[in-house]
Amino acid sequence: MRTVAVVGASLAGLSAARSLRKQGYDGRLVVIGDEIHRPYDRPPLSKEFLAGGIGEADLALEPDDEDLQAEWLLGARAAGLGTTPRAVRLTDGRDVRADGIVIATGAAARTLPGSEGLAGVHVLRTLDDARALRDELARGGRLVVIGGGFIGAEVASTACALGVDVTVIEAAPTPLAGPLGATMGRVVSALHTDHGVRLLCGVGVKALSGENRVDAVLLEDGRSIPADTVVVGVGARPCVEWLAGSGVELDDGVKCGADGRTSLAGVVAVGDCASWYDPRAGTHRRVEHWTGARERPDAAVAALLSWGESEPGKPRPPYFWSDQYGVKIQFVGNAARADSMTIEEGTADDRNVLAVYRRAGHPVAVLGMNQPRLFMRWRKQLAAGAP
Repeated sequence: MRTVAVVGASLAGLSAARSLRKQGYDGRLVVIGDEIHRPYDRPPLSKEFLAGGIGEADLALEPDDEDLQAEWLLGARAAGLGTTPRAVRLTDGRDVRADGIVIATGAAARTLPGSEGLAGVHVLRTLDDARALRDELARGGRLVVIGGGFIGAEVASTACALGVDVTVIEAAPTPLAGPLGATMGRVVSALHTDHGVRLLCGVGVKALSGENRVDAVLLEDGRSIPADTVVVGVGARPCVEWLAGSGVELDDGVKCGADGRTSLAGVVAVGDCASWYDPRAGTHRRVEHWTGARERPDAAVAALLSWGESEPGKPRPPYFWSDQYGVKIQFVGNAARADSMTIEEGTADDRNVLAVYRRAGHPVAVLGMNQPRLFMRWRKQLAAGAP
């Protein structure tokens, strides 16, 4: 291959560029990113950066002495993918021709219909999002977080520590029941009430009120929750619209094999936009976590450079962590596969617990709250022996 284009300049794209050089690729390397910023670390955006504990320089993912000999096209958005010849079309009219392409365009935060242009309403996905929200929280007032998932919970935790009055609204009866199961979802989400944050579950949001700036969140049960600031944390959608009509198969993201290969030869996908085949579960799934964005590009790049001749390995079980209210939460595996769950260490009441999820007696997922050493032992065991 004479030219490889990496479309996406966040962690997954940077990891793919590094892997290309590490695996011996010495041709032209073009990295395309729609943000103007160099690659930066996203997990601190909802925690240390939002709290003002670290600055933008601390988010940098590239050391000063790193040189990937790449052409960086930042502030450039992909508009389409041509196949004859293979080229990435940009919204500014340029074409980047390439023999191999790595799709790493990530995901974008979902918004609430009708909230466009209403001041005080935020999502949190990018550095610019975090800058704007940090300025709002510095003014205090009443914060309403819509969505009790991990991003919403981390924002609520950070805002609570800053002395902000916080309410979390979750449409589902139990927050985090999807990734953690209902029992442990209740345990983890109880951290909100432990720290004086109001948690309203089982009710949807009807609308936001306010003329030019939000002043309340209107619920479907008729209640009105006063708000000076609103954060919408209702998930993310894969950024794959630009691939329509390209021949790349899409299904909740870019549909890939277990090594990141897409339906088009010479094209692989990694990161939050990629729906990889999971041989353990026998299904395709997107893994929107930092560890996957860092680790999986190695396999995808190997498949790309070998034109699919490399033997795909078994991906490690998905792993993520969250810091909320001073509690370290770690999870690995897929709780949806489990038919039982047992607490192996600690107690749920103390929020100091390790829980193991099993299917037919075999561990398929592990959750730790303030149990980092024991959790890491279980994580290694799961990676080595889970069916």
